[in-house]
Amino acid sequence: MSTFPGFPQDAITFFEEIALLNDKAWFDENKARFQEVVQQPAQAFVAALGERLATLIPGIQYNTTLNGSGSIMRIYRDTRFSKDKTPYKTNLGIVWWEGPGKKMEEPSYYFHLDREGAWLANGMYSFPKDTLVAYRKTVAHNKRGVALVEVLARAQQAGLTISGSGEYTRVPTGYDKEHPRGDLLKKKGLVTISPGIGIDVITSPALVDHCFEYAKAMVPLHQWLVAMPREQ
Repeated sequence: MSTFPGFPQDAITFFEEIALLNDKAWFDENKARFQEVVQQPAQAFVAALGERLATLIPGIQYNTTLNGSGSIMRIYRDTRFSKDKTPYKTNLGIVWWEGPGKKMEEPSYYFHLDREGAWLANGMYSFPKDTLVAYRKTVAHNKRGVALVEVLARAQQAGLTISGSGEYTRVPTGYDKEHPRGDLLKKKGLVTISPGIGIDVITSPALVDHCFEYAKAMVPLHQWLVAMPREQ
């Protein structure tokens, strides 16, 4: 079984500093530090929580590579189409996913760490085009749509927040404007998010147990999304 000692306090300090000193010269001077206090603990966390998640979701996928193809997101920002040209992200992102497609286009768990703390999420933040079509059909289905309403109600009762990448202003064309699940039909993505996780937990081995408790409450939405019939 993998062990995780907690992220060092200096990981939080690193993200405080890079938020203020976001340039190549500073990062080059601190790259070895980044590898030691952020990437190496992140690898241990991926494995430790991944093993626990596999007890809930046998099909969960994860790995500890650092080139961006695995669970740990790269710190380098893609600035090609952005007015913000700062070169580095000011947070750590980690993904555990299920499905044959690209990791960010499948139902997944996502862990976010920055200078203010951390949180865990699950779902699909932004539906790819084909998945959005399938999602709407499933929401409109009497049995499956009602099941989603119940899943989200239980998630809120467990203290999770319902979110996503936003929603359209109108119920999509082809569906009744007064549809009882019109609010869900308008969504562009769907995730549940944990309450914030404090620095005292982030810097201790307890982070794995803490996230696992939230992960258990997120399983019903994850299973609903995985079971959603996709367009072929």
